[in-house]
Amino acid sequence: MSALYLSFASIKKKILHKSIKKILLISGKNTYYKTGAKEKFRSILESKETFLYIKNSTIPDYYELKKIINYKNLVKPDFIIAIGGGCVMDYAKICSVVNSQKNLKEKIINSDLFYGQKTKVLAIPTTTGSGAEVTSNAVIYIDNIKYSVEGEDIKPDFYSIIPEFLISSNFKIDASSGFDAISQATESLFSQKSTHESVLFAKKSLKILLKNYITFLGKKNLNNAYKMAVGANLAGKAISISKTTAPHALSYPFTAIYNVPHGHAVSLTLNKFLKFNYFNLNRSNCNFDLKARFQLLFNLTNTKNLNELDYYLLKLKKKAHLEQNFFKLGVNVNKDFYKIIKGLNEQRLKNNPIKISIKDIQYILKKF
Repeated sequence: MSALYLSFASIKKKILHKSIKKILLISGKNTYYKTGAKEKFRSILESKETFLYIKNSTIPDYYELKKIINYKNLVKPDFIIAIGGGCVMDYAKICSVVNSQKNLKEKIINSDLFYGQKTKVLAIPTTTGSGAEVTSNAVIYIDNIKYSVEGEDIKPDFYSIIPEFLISSNFKIDASSGFDAISQATESLFSQKSTHESVLFAKKSLKILLKNYITFLGKKNLNNAYKMAVGANLAGKAISISKTTAPHALSYPFTAIYNVPHGHAVSLTLNKFLKFNYFNLNRSNCNFDLKARFQLLFNLTNTKNLNELDYYLLKLKKKAHLEQNFFKLGVNVNKDFYKIIKGLNEQRLKNNPIKISIKDIQYILKKF
């Protein structure tokens, strides 16, 4: 099942349907007001009983999720609208299918939620990076460890891209979320689970994102904001099929422990794992030609070899002010290695085209 795109006119028609009486709207702190969403939705929602939940955590946190589920059970909405970034989307996606908190922690850890009657979700992104409005997984942190909940049922039923909602975010958020989308599409090309369809989505995504990312950061307007949102959406469609790989697997402890924004955290190891994968082509255990996938990425980035690709991505990150020095970010890889590894997401690591051990990761972080 694919999430269905709705124009604003279609959103209005959907919400005003007589079957929808109560709406739970989940949004970020100030996002609902800063983006102009409140004003845009005012006339539509005035005839409905609307309940607004403003999330507090910067990452999707288990304990806040419990509060949202309690609130949803109290409100009993007919429809959920999520307006925000990936965190808001993840909260909405999980609470839409969970009606009971019994053994919730264990079910999240095992990605084995008890699906009750689903409340339909409309997801509207306010950042240009997560693609969460179309993905079939959601992230939840429990005691600083990230878990992925997966299943077609949690995918939003509807999504929309409203360019004006993307204008108010600051440079730091745009740089991080935009690079997250670039990394998602790149990782999708190399995922063990990649398919012909996911590769097509990833290629389309990278063509748009790489062309517009720096322009978007330098001089944001409705046109390039829309293009970045479309690129992120395509990246989301790609990883919904293929899932992400090692850079995402290792990104979560950098966010949970050191407060490095998610997309920035992913950027810290993308080059490193690309080099590791390329230098170990002979160890590939994927069902596609790994060298050909690298050639595809060279073509998409207009580079000729691994060194040029490495320089291209480093230059991109420098222009986006994404600091790559671990020490400057407060990360001591030698001292904190096992603390970092504890937060590693093994599901994503297994998707990497080359099998990676803990010893490999230690080498990659220090030498690449």
